[in-house]
Amino acid sequence: MTAIEQALQPTDGVRWFNHLYLRVTLGVRTAMAGQTFHDPQFLDRLDVTFANLYFDAVGAGDRDPNAAPPAWRPLLTSRSAPHVLPLQFALAGMSAHINRDLPAGIVSVYETLGGSPVVHDARRDDFEQVNGILESVEASIKPEFATGAVGVVDAVSAPVDDRVAMWSVRAAREAAWTNAAVLWQLKSVPALQHDFFDRLDRFTGFSAAGLLVTADRARA
Repeated sequence: MTAIEQALQPTDGVRWFNHLYLRVTLGVRTAMAGQTFHDPQFLDRLDVTFANLYFDAVGAGDRDPNAAPPAWRPLLTSRSAPHVLPLQFALAGMSAHINRDLPAGIVSVYETLGGSPVVHDARRDDFEQVNGILESVEASIKPEFATGAVGVVDAVSAPVDDRVAMWSVRAAREAAWTNAAVLWQLKSVPALQHDFFDRLDRFTGFSAAGLLVTADRARA
């Protein structure tokens, strides 16, 4: 993530998601140092698996956005669009990453470590404990995207404000766990599991596109 931030220009929307992701990752790592978890191995493995899904998506769509998963295409297609605010780019990336990548990551880690995301176990408790940390870190970072620190001086109009206010990292992560449980239950029916994930992927892309609508288009 550090290398991506250094390589991309400030005019690139992917850079703004990456910046938020990097800041959140570092902030959560610091906050977690003073807390106790039931299964830190699970959280560590999920962190790596989750990040790799982001790297894979951006790598696949770097030259051709249509080669990326549908959830990521709106951000990759609009990454150079004018009048889209840094916070919009960041939240569109978070939407794709949490709503699409996180369920897949949870399933993958349970397949590796054993157990099942269907059961409310100690790992689920650890996952929910991280929600509070994320909310705190996210709240401390968001002002960077809405102030002169990134060249946006009170430029967020009401329609954009409304979409930003609707975003909840806790709600998104809770939905991601539920979708992971559904994917897990559908393992015995691979075709249906694939269809469910494909529709989740595409619906996430649709919602991410909504986060990238500019204020003038929202009013129109």
